[in-house]
Amino acid sequence: MTRIRATLEYEGTRYHGFQRQPGTVTVESTLLEAVKKITGEEVRLLAAGRTDAGVHARGQVIAFDTGSCIPPERFAPALNSVLPPDIRVVESREAAPRFHPRYDARGKWYRYLVYRQEAGYLFYRHLACLVSGSLDLPAMQEAAAHLVGTHDFRSFCASGSGVRSFVREVRSLTVTATPPFLVFDVQANGFLYNMVRIMVGTLLAVGKGKIPPPGVGEILAACDRSRAGQTAPAQGLYLMKVFY
Repeated sequence: MTRIRATLEYEGTRYHGFQRQPGTVTVESTLLEAVKKITGEEVRLLAAGRTDAGVHARGQVIAFDTGSCIPPERFAPALNSVLPPDIRVVESREAAPRFHPRYDARGKWYRYLVYRQEAGYLFYRHLACLVSGSLDLPAMQEAAAHLVGTHDFRSFCASGSGVRSFVREVRSLTVTATPPFLVFDVQANGFLYNMVRIMVGTLLAVGKGKIPPPGVGEILAACDRSRAGQTAPAQGLYLMKVFY
C-alpha cells in the first residue's frame, strides 16, 4: 500500500463541512467518491482539519492509503477529472507510511475576509462577510496584539468542544485593510472550535467601539466564552496552509 498526500482547495458554500455525515453532501464524502471512481477502492481519508459548513480552503491537506498503480503525482489530475469544479487537488505525492495530516502538523494559517462596502458584495456573498459601517482599524490592531502568544483560549472556543486543553500558541495575528477587504490572518500551532471566527467577531466589536482594545486581554484572561464577541459568519473563513 502507498500513502498519498494531497493538498486541496475548495469553496465550501454548498457543502455541510468537511467531515462525512450521513445524508449530507460534504467535502470528505465527495473526495471518497472520487477516489473510488479512479481506483475502485473504498479508502479511509485523513485530513489536517475538519472545516465547518460554508468554510473554504486554499491549503487543506489529506492522506489516504491505496493499492492502485496510479503514480502518486498523477492522483491530482486523475481526481480533478472526476471532482466537481468547487474542489481541486493542487498537488499529490507519496508520503511516509505513518504520515498524518493532523497530528504531524506544526501549525496552521487561517484567513478571514470582511467585505467593506455594499456595492459589489453580491459577487462575494459566499466568500466574505459584509461589514460596511465604520471600523477603527488601529484599535483592532492594538486589540489583536493581546491575542498573540501562548494563552488559555477558552473564551474563544465554542461550546461542544471535547478538547482536554484550551492552551494554544498564536504566533501571529494581523488585521490589514486591502480595499474593498479587511483581511485577518492568524497563524497558530493549533486552533479550538470556532476560535478564529470568535476572535474576528471580538475584534470587529472593538472596531465598532463596543469593546476597548485592552478589554480583549481581559476577555482572554476571563476564560469565559460569554465575555467575547459574536462568532463571525462561516463564509469569510479560509484554511490557507498547514505547516509541517
